Amino acid sequence: MTDHSALYAALREQAVLPLFYHPELEVCERTIQALYEGGIRLVEFTNRGEYALQHFSSLIQRRKTDWPDLQLAIGTIKTPAQASQFLDAGADFIICPGTVKEVGEQVHAAGKAWIPGAMTVSEILVAQATGARFIKLFPGNILGPAFMAGIRDIFPELYFMPTGGVELTIDNLQAWFRAGVSAVGLGSKFLSKEVLNDRNYAAITEQTRRALDLVKQVK
Repeated sequence: MTDHSALYAALREQAVLPLFYHPELEVCERTIQALYEGGIRLVEFTNRGEYALQHFSSLIQRRKTDWPDLQLAIGTIKTPAQASQFLDAGADFIICPGTVKEVGEQVHAAGKAWIPGAMTVSEILVAQATGARFIKLFPGNILGPAFMAGIRDIFPELYFMPTGGVELTIDNLQAWFRAGVSAVGLGSKFLSKEVLNDRNYAAITEQTRRALDLVKQVK
């Protein structure tokens, strides 16, 4: 299996993973640019709309000229067919809301990293057996930092990233990182539909810098 330790180290160093989707390509491009200017080098684009594959392919092409050191993940991958489409489009790594063994096997066969979602110890065990080393705890707001603290000693060799409901506050971030997570996924609490539709990209850049600063304070 391909060694993905450099990717995992980069994700742990950045410690936040912004994730979003928008039906307009220009909004997607300018949001990535705003995140990039704020210091982000890993982004999850979510497969949550009819233009997801088309836009993701365009972002990969744009990356070659404008964001050469950016790593682009595709999220909300639920089937091997979806994984195949986005791997062909150039996804750097694949993130899933749950643990589908066949998806993990396919992603690893393509030499890419797979970050599956899990909500139970059994799902984490399946993900680990399928070769995953970074696990997305989803939905994070349902599981909470106490769940992470409870399983930390069982899986010292794995990295965890809660996604869904993580709040960009010192208290919430501190609770998660003290419980043992390696990164947090930031979705609608960070890049909400309102923020994207307002097209206030300067605000996105400023909020990005704030997010990176906050995680540095709590790590």
